[in-house]
Amino acid sequence: MSRKKKITFVYFFILLIVFLIIIFYQAGWVNTLKFLFPEKEQLIYPRASISTLVWEHLKLVAFSSVLSTLTGVLIAILVTRKFGKSFLPLADNLSAIGQTFPPVAVLALSVPLLGFGFEPTVFALFIYGILPILRNTINGFQSIAKDIHDAAEGVGMTPLQKLFKVELPLAFPYIMAGIRISVIINIGTATVGATIGAGGLGAPITAGLISNNFAYLLQGALPAALMAFLFDAFFNLLED
Repeated sequence: MSRKKKITFVYFFILLIVFLIIIFYQAGWVNTLKFLFPEKEQLIYPRASISTLVWEHLKLVAFSSVLSTLTGVLIAILVTRKFGKSFLPLADNLSAIGQTFPPVAVLALSVPLLGFGFEPTVFALFIYGILPILRNTINGFQSIAKDIHDAAEGVGMTPLQKLFKVELPLAFPYIMAGIRISVIINIGTATVGATIGAGGLGAPITAGLISNNFAYLLQGALPAALMAFLFDAFFNLLED
């Protein structure tokens, strides 16, 4: 194992330990918040434990990221084939438009169709997370030299064999980079879902802003930030 990989692994392990302590060590939260906010009577967010909020947040991110990954990679495959190249500008423009809309606007538009809670939030995150995956996957396919395509065809590979044995493996670093960006964006953006009852770490943040209680706000913002750093380190290890 290289020195860089060792450093990344240690960094990931430390983040994981800190993250688990923050999730499950309730007494630590009480003591820390009493020290930071001695004037506040209500310190701990009462509606759910931090572990429950983290689990709700992870479900939002996981479902939306899986949908974004499958859709983004599939569209990238289709628009980089000979029969779909004419749709490449359209796919790129549509995905860019999807990310141009603020998440709150996407949520507001999806609520009349999907109601409140989990489903519209996942839909908004799904739309918001497609762009980096789609663009990176397209860049990965386009970076493959023509000689490699010619060699694959020269040994008698079918288009499907060439896709799975040559193109996807060579484009994998680009795809993973897009997924990493998308997941990290969704971790932060998922906090907006609390405004329509989706729960997650946005719930104490919203409650803290409404009641001017920074103790609540910290219980949502700190785990969300650590989660983003943790997943970034995880994808670094996965890419290596």
